Order: sequence, then C-alpha cells, then structure tokens
Amino acid sequence: MSKFLLSVHVLAAVLAVGPVAVAASMFPAAVRKGEAKVTAMLHRICRVYAYAAIAVPVFGFGVAGTMHVMGDPWLLTSIGLTAVAAAVLAFLVLPRQKRLLAGESTSDKLSRLAMVTGVFNLLWAAVTVLMIVRPGSSTGA
Repeated sequence: MSKFLLSVHVLAAVLAVGPVAVAASMFPAAVRKGEAKVTAMLHRICRVYAYAAIAVPVFGFGVAGTMHVMGDPWLLTSIGLTAVAAAVLAFLVLPRQKRLLAGESTSDKLSRLAMVTGVFNLLWAAVTVLMIVRPGSSTGA
C-alpha cells in the first residue's frame, strides 16, 4: 500500500504542482507582452491545477502514515512549507493574477507578482529536496 500511495503522491506533485509552477512563472512575461488570451489561459491553469494539487498533501499524509514518519522533523518541516506555499498561491499569486487580468497592470505589480511566484516555486523546491534527502531518515536514503 505504501508504494501505491507514494506513487500517487509523486504523480500528483508532478502533474498538479508542476503545471502551476510553470504557468505562474510564465504569467508576468505574458502580461508584459500583452498576450491577453495567453494570460487568461495561464491563470486558469494555475486555478484549476491548484485544486488538483490538494491531492499531493492528502496522499502525502497517507504515505507518511504507512511509513510511520509522521513525527519526523523533516516531514513536519515539509508540511509547514507546503502550507506556506499553498497560502502564497491562494492569497498572493492567484489574486494578483486576477487583478492584472482585470487591467490593473503596472510594472511594480508585475514585479511583485514575479517575486511571490518565485517564493512559491522556492518553497516547493525546498519541499522536494526534503522529500528526497529526508534528514535523519531511518531508510538510509
């Protein structure tokens, strides 16, 4: 069961978080180029895949339960970083994209959006590293 849950967890991360990270990163450049249809599509990708990305922590908790690592510091740190990344996406990235789509485009707003998108991506990179390295893991990986 552990291998199945881990497989679904990793697939969800790749297929749901990956598109959000890429689309969110492309959004500011598309706004600068004035590509209205592209920016609308990128925002939709971010919104829709953000909901799909909920599967990542759901299956992650399942994996952690079967591996008996729920109290490990690396996992607790990953959970915290995932929560922060979700908050950055929900409360900073998506609303700023929406405002830019509504025509509130300024260089300053685009720069701030690019910055918070970078923070979102860095948070997920940190979570990914923790999931691979697992400091203090008993598996020796």
